Amino acid sequence: MHIAIAGNIGSGKTTLTKMLAAHYGWTPRFESVDFNPYLADFYEDMERWSFNLQIYFLNRRFKDVVEIANSDEVLIQDRTIYEDARIFAPNLHAMGLMSTRDFENYTSLFDLMMSLVGNPDLLIYLRSSIPNLVSQIQKRGREYEKSIRIDYLSGLNERYESWISGYDGNLLVIDADIVKFGNRPEDFEKVTEMIDSRMFGLFAGEKK
Repeated sequence: MHIAIAGNIGSGKTTLTKMLAAHYGWTPRFESVDFNPYLADFYEDMERWSFNLQIYFLNRRFKDVVEIANSDEVLIQDRTIYEDARIFAPNLHAMGLMSTRDFENYTSLFDLMMSLVGNPDLLIYLRSSIPNLVSQIQKRGREYEKSIRIDYLSGLNERYESWISGYDGNLLVIDADIVKFGNRPEDFEKVTEMIDSRMFGLFAGEKK
């Protein structure tokens, strides 16, 4: 079984992935940012490194999806392959930070990959406002994130909302501005109750 968490930069994906993995005994798959060879360069010069960064993410994410599809475990994934192609790459292209040639090449590769895999069994989307995202980004204090532009985050948020509005799989939306699962145990309990209801229905107690 494949559970995936989607959301903008700073929305709480990694925190929720860790908490749900511990709660349910699921196997987590985290987005690798600390060892990404392009990320720091990208935030310094987005136009120069946008294509390299997106290809790196697409490659890593596709490997994860293939391994998940072939696994007998219940895996929970921090960020999805869809976000790279439906959110980040189009946003970079629209901002003039990825050329049309590179964007079309990237999109063609993504479409080929997606012909080989399906949707996750449950997609959890963490909806968050820009002020909340900025606050969370500042709190975690990653040096390379200090140069993230507000217009970049805003563009991503708009594309997330557009993508989610047309998503046709099993979807759970959580308002991360209100549901502070990382700080309030009662809010995390609300999240698990929503997941139990969505995935297990009347048999939630037996499936934990």
